[in-house]
Amino acid sequence: MHGESGYGLWMLVVLNSAIFIFFAFSFVKPKTKMDWRSLGVFSAFVVALFTEMYGFPLTIYFLSGWLTEKYPGVDFLNHENGHLLHTIFGFEGNAHFDPLHILSNVVIVLGFFLLSSAWNVLHHAQQSFTLAKTGWYARCRHPQYLAFIMIMFGFLLQWPTIPTVVMFPILVVVYIRLALREERMALQEFGDEYREYAKNTPRFIPKRFNVNSKKGVYDA
Repeated sequence: MHGESGYGLWMLVVLNSAIFIFFAFSFVKPKTKMDWRSLGVFSAFVVALFTEMYGFPLTIYFLSGWLTEKYPGVDFLNHENGHLLHTIFGFEGNAHFDPLHILSNVVIVLGFFLLSSAWNVLHHAQQSFTLAKTGWYARCRHPQYLAFIMIMFGFLLQWPTIPTVVMFPILVVVYIRLALREERMALQEFGDEYREYAKNTPRFIPKRFNVNSKKGVYDA
């Protein structure tokens, strides 16, 4: 499967996985067990993604009968046709410039931006033994987990595979459980301060930010 197919390129699997994992690592700078666990589940998703993108196209082989019958003129072993949603939704031209791919890039970039901003606030709070509730933490209680979910969803939009589609909801549940565990720990440590914070701050979906307030007070 080397050559024109664009698969069997295991060095690209290793390099791309390493780049995105290191990129996330540089933002997260894991220190606690939960930090490492959240980075670990994201890393598993990334490795599964790039294994199919450049290594072995398990999804294409698994769906080959249906794909051949539905799209007889498309060579899905050509790497460019691995963007299955591009074909399924009937987009024309280069798959890298279709609406889904552009949207996926935007979501991924925003996810990494959110991850960087959130972890900067979190680790500053950890160092000062205070509750993180400024920046993005003034908008939702777990922006770092939301960022990981956004990045994974962005990747799914441009290169969905059976393993990653199956993994995605499982990993979302993992992040929700990590968030709940983190909340229990914060409640034990900060007590009423955290109760008040949780009462006014949504868990994942950010509230609208009041641009007229320098302290980040929410609109009513």
